[in-house]
Amino acid sequence: MYGKTICTIVFFVFLIASYSIYMGTVDPSPYFTQLQSLPRSISSCNSSTAIAATQPLRVFMYDLPRKFNIAMMDPHLSDVEPITAENLPPWSQTGGVQRQHSVEYWLMASLLHRGGDDQEKEAVRVLDPESADAFFVPFFSSLSFNTHGKNMTDPDTELDRLLQVELMEYLENSKYWQRSGGRDHVIPMTHPNAFRFLRQLVNASILIVADFGRYPKEMARLGKDVVSPYVHVVESFREDGVDGDEDDSTQDPFEARTTLLYFRGNTVRKADGKIRRQLEKLLAGNSDVHYEKSVATTQNIKLSTEGMRSSKFCLHPAGDTPSSCRLFDAIVSHCVPVIISDKIELPFEDEIDYSEFSVFYSIKEALEPGFIVDSLRQFPREKWLRMWANLKNVSHHFEFQYPPKREDAVNMLWRQVKHKIPNVKLAVHRNRRLKVPDWWL
Repeated sequence: MYGKTICTIVFFVFLIASYSIYMGTVDPSPYFTQLQSLPRSISSCNSSTAIAATQPLRVFMYDLPRKFNIAMMDPHLSDVEPITAENLPPWSQTGGVQRQHSVEYWLMASLLHRGGDDQEKEAVRVLDPESADAFFVPFFSSLSFNTHGKNMTDPDTELDRLLQVELMEYLENSKYWQRSGGRDHVIPMTHPNAFRFLRQLVNASILIVADFGRYPKEMARLGKDVVSPYVHVVESFREDGVDGDEDDSTQDPFEARTTLLYFRGNTVRKADGKIRRQLEKLLAGNSDVHYEKSVATTQNIKLSTEGMRSSKFCLHPAGDTPSSCRLFDAIVSHCVPVIISDKIELPFEDEIDYSEFSVFYSIKEALEPGFIVDSLRQFPREKWLRMWANLKNVSHHFEFQYPPKREDAVNMLWRQVKHKIPNVKLAVHRNRRLKVPDWWL
């Protein structure tokens, strides 16, 4: 009897409550909010180590002696004063091969720059290593290779090796290197022969590379490392003559660019770059194709600048490695790249769709007689104009400059590094507790 009475009362209370909620006279959300806001006994994450999506990457830069970086640019620079934005030497605009591998310089310069809004930067320098998300190693490994010795067997290359030995001794004595095994350290090496003596000692670090042509997979790979553009060596073709450059605002660029396909560069290359000699023969005799053997001198770079700006398509075959500076010269010249490199990896590809402004052919397709020229001659005008417009929209992402600007190449690179940090933290934290490392492999 009492049980039936209690059940009847509960039923009517539930019915009245449901009716009140339905009619809007009672708002149940505060009660649920109170339940959700109850304190938890265990925090889901350590907010002091997490990187907010809108915050710049916090980077600690090692204060290395100048012989590891800017003294290679000017040996007369004092090694007493710390390197600052005020005493950083400017990079020569006529560096040729050395300029194309100068990513290391621009990354270092961006951390020295103190002006502008930090919220618009992808990375900021911190002086306290305990607050850093990543550690930058300002060793100019590419410039060291290009400076110390004229070739791989030159005795002067011993200077390059000794710098690498001394650097590794310095890093291995750092508690921050020891703490992560070097995983959160950023090391630029865009020249394919950079850091060649001791590469195996830095294979856990975040490497800034131009491609993976001369790296084994256990050393460099997309999941861990960052693909960088080469620094372009031709002058940029900018909209409306920005920064004193010539402008590319012609009303009919398709007709104004009278050369169909342009290539100017070294035709004797190794590996997949052997295709350059084959293409030279296949493309010979076409009046609308310019294919010329050349080396990177100041005069030849000027000729390449003029040639790319007057061409609809610019050929980018593989070189000694899958990528080369020529691709980025084409982009800033607004000349639609024709990429023939089966193993190429491209910068910022999680953010940029290269198919919107580039044409891709496999090596097999490219070696079919007449295939490339016939395809490009039949290329729809409207499609080319869309690609040309897209090139103008993305070319600022491939500019290296000081001071750095929002969304330029340096900021894009730091953003790529930032994307790698969660996996770095996973590896570091996991390694601290594992008794059998990588048991699942």
